[in-house]
Amino acid sequence: MLAEWTHCPRCGAHIDVEGRKAHCAACGYTQYESSSPTASAVLVDEAGRVLLARRAIDPERGKWDLPGGFLETGEHPLDGLRRELREETGLDVEPQDFLGVWMDVYGDSGEATLNLYWVCRASGEPHAADDIDEVRWFAPDDLPDDGELAFTVNALVLAAWRQQQPERAG
Repeated sequence: MLAEWTHCPRCGAHIDVEGRKAHCAACGYTQYESSSPTASAVLVDEAGRVLLARRAIDPERGKWDLPGGFLETGEHPLDGLRRELREETGLDVEPQDFLGVWMDVYGDSGEATLNLYWVCRASGEPHAADDIDEVRWFAPDDLPDDGELAFTVNALVLAAWRQQQPERAG
């Protein structure tokens, strides 16, 4: 993220970027690169199916994703989770359990992400909106293959969620 910086955003002087830190010798401003936080849902219906959203934009256009997205500055993760799910699916969700934290990279940008996931419930019928073009419920045993999932983190999150599920008769 800082690699493209050449001038200080405060005073306009040349800025030195070393690794993950930018420092301006003229005014003393320092900026550290950090991971961008996201909040997402493993949204489960009463039949035990999980809702996935097909991405309508890059990166990972056309692949299945867990609904959610980037937090706004100062936004509480649960507020961001509810906002993102309302924007993408039209659903008001209720977080049930915190599933965990995973790190990933957002597409080819190299932007590091700090991804927070909750198992959630909602009522009503979802519809695709915002930056997704399809939503679909998947049974735990019928989830898309890893290659059909957007971002490495989704396969890891879904595997962790499946491990927490009671044994299914089969």
